[in-house]
Amino acid sequence: MNTVQISTHIENLKRALQQQALWESTPPSSQALSSDQPFAYDTLEPHQWLQWVFIVRIEALILAGQPLPTGFELSPYFEEVWKDDESKAKVLAAVSAIDKAFSSC
Repeated sequence: MNTVQISTHIENLKRALQQQALWESTPPSSQALSSDQPFAYDTLEPHQWLQWVFIVRIEALILAGQPLPTGFELSPYFEEVWKDDESKAKVLAAVSAIDKAFSSC
């Protein structure tokens, strides 16, 4: 798997979140982060999950030289939760690009 390509997509996602003022400087509580629900939908907003769970975990795997996950898609969830919010288009595009990058590996 091309970790340079994945890292580039992660940086693009960070930038999209920042441009939409969805990037947070304070993490959610440890209780909120410990949700066992998919995308922690019961304790986190979708953008929080991207920032504090997905991005953190992928970057940690890359830094540790560990294998990256395969066989997943993020887009269906985010397209559904943000279907009525056109302001999230750049974030959705970044998520879609990540899906494509992981599916081509």
